Parts: sequence; structure tokens; C-alpha cells
Amino acid sequence: MRIRRFLLLALQIHDVYTFTSKIRVERWRGSIPRKEIDSESVNVVQRLSISQWKPLYAFKPSDMFLEGPPIETKPVYEDIHGPLGQGLDRIFLRVFRTKMANLIGKEMDSSLPADDYQGLMELTSNMNKKYSQAECQALSQMVLCSLFPDLILNNFGWMFAKPFPEFSRKMNAWATFYAGVWLMGEVEINDCEIDGEGNNEDGEVTIGKNQGLLVKRCRFLEESGCASVCVNSCKIPTQNFFRENMGLPLTMEPDYETGECQFSFGLTPSLEQELAAINTPCLARCPSSMASKRKHLSKSASAMESQEKMKIESSDNRCYMMEDPTSEVTGSKSIG
Repeated sequence: MRIRRFLLLALQIHDVYTFTSKIRVERWRGSIPRKEIDSESVNVVQRLSISQWKPLYAFKPSDMFLEGPPIETKPVYEDIHGPLGQGLDRIFLRVFRTKMANLIGKEMDSSLPADDYQGLMELTSNMNKKYSQAECQALSQMVLCSLFPDLILNNFGWMFAKPFPEFSRKMNAWATFYAGVWLMGEVEINDCEIDGEGNNEDGEVTIGKNQGLLVKRCRFLEESGCASVCVNSCKIPTQNFFRENMGLPLTMEPDYETGECQFSFGLTPSLEQELAAINTPCLARCPSSMASKRKHLSKSASAMESQEKMKIESSDNRCYMMEDPTSEVTGSKSIG
């Protein structure tokens, strides 16, 4: 505990020193007026005093992380099976993990049995450690594509999604309901917001009846314990898969505090929602939190200056695996 407090204090002092050094250089160059420098110095110091210079014993995990759903109420996921039964769930898991290992490299796979869920988590973690976020998104989308024959991928959009949008939305919601429990845990079909003329600034939205899917507590998120893995290995690649390969828009809205995730088939993701997902803080139990201690325990002056601009770089409490300045927010990147 003493070491942690010392490190935190050292990081705070470093931030102030870095900022004041920058001010001295700029002042020497004459690039900004002295009055403006002094005014900005006061503002930054005031902000530092409010957000950082409080007693070290007053810091709580909630200041730096999202707590996530309580461990005490964690479901026994091994006892939760899809409507098709435990046997098919194991087959789905085995096929999915085999496809994923073949694509990203068998040497990255776990030594656990092919139908062991923890083995899939280890494989996913290894992928996120090795590749950038854009590459993880692209690889995960390719894994989804490998699960379907080209006949479906090449024709679903013009045969079903465009001429029969409501039918397509319901069909995909039900398909996920039957085949996705092994991956996500308990789910239920529900109504959801969809694209339509009713969506306007007055708050009116178009609702699709039985065209959404609610994941009550996502196993993939809970077992990975990482917001970055959720965003880069599930949310964005799945949305891209349905939009680009199936011709059907999809918005996934994970709630990192409760573990819920809302699938809205037929709803195009907004840029604001995607930025919010990417900028989400680490979970308190995130396995990468120690590697990102610098980002989690301090707030740099440069981040403070730009936090109102809603840029990805301004979020200094994100999981370090969220960082990838060359990637796009919702796009995918080819591998190789």
C-alpha cells in the first residue's frame, strides 16, 4: 500500500513538472503571451488540485476503474445451456475455437481441451496482446465469416436483408438466441430501436418488435474481465460482420457495470456510441490493469486540455489495449 501511494504521488509530481516545463519552453520561445501562460497555469493547477491532489487514502477503485457486476452474483455459466442443448453448445465452442486458432495461429492456442471455455479466453487474450486493435477487429470478423458458407455471405444481403428487412432482423435475433448462449450466457428476445423515419431529435424512435436480443450478463465480458477485449474482439467486429457481410446493420450496447449487452438488429451504430465504448475505463478486475498503471493512476495535463473535444486520446483511464492511433473507430483493417 505504501509503495502504491508513493508511486501515485510521484506520478502526480511528474505531471506538474512536465506541464510547467512545457510552459517555460513556450514562454522562452515567445509563442504564447505571458498573461495567457499564467492564466492557463492557474487553471491547470486548480484542476490538478481538484482531481488529483487529494489525500492518498481517499482514492477508491471507482476513481480509476469500473467495478463491473459483483463477483458474488456471478452465474454458474457451465450450467447455462442454449435451447439446442449442452451437446450442441460444446460443438459450437469447439468449432469456433478451432476456426479461430487456425486463423490467428495454432501456436497461440491454449493447451486446454478444445471445448473448454477458458481455453477460448486464453486464445482471445493472446490475440489481443499480439495484434493491434484494428487487427484484432479484422481477425475476429474473419473468424465469424469462416463460420458461414460463401453462399450465405454472398447472397444474404440482396436475398433477405434488403427485400425483407423485418424478417431478416427477427431471423438473426432468433439465430443468435439459439446459437449464442454458449458464448454469452443467458439471453432473451426483446424489442429494440431500429433505423427508421421515426428516429428524430424530439426523442421519438422506431421500435422493432422481437428484433433485438438482450444478453443478461455476458460471459465473454465477465471471463475476459477486459473492456478492450469486449470492444475489439466482439462488439466492433460483430457489428462490422453483420453490416458488411450480411447487409444488416447492428448496434451492440454493452453495459460494463451490469454485464448486460443489448443487440439491436437493424440499428446503425452512431459515432458517439462507438467513441463512448472505446473510451470506457478498464474494469477493476482487468488483467491488463497492472501494465497500464501509468494511464490508470494519473491524468496528464495534455489529456485534461483535450478531454472536452471527445477524442479517443483524451480518455486516460481506458484499458491500455484500447490504444491504436492508426485504427478507425468502426472500420476494419485487413491482415497480411
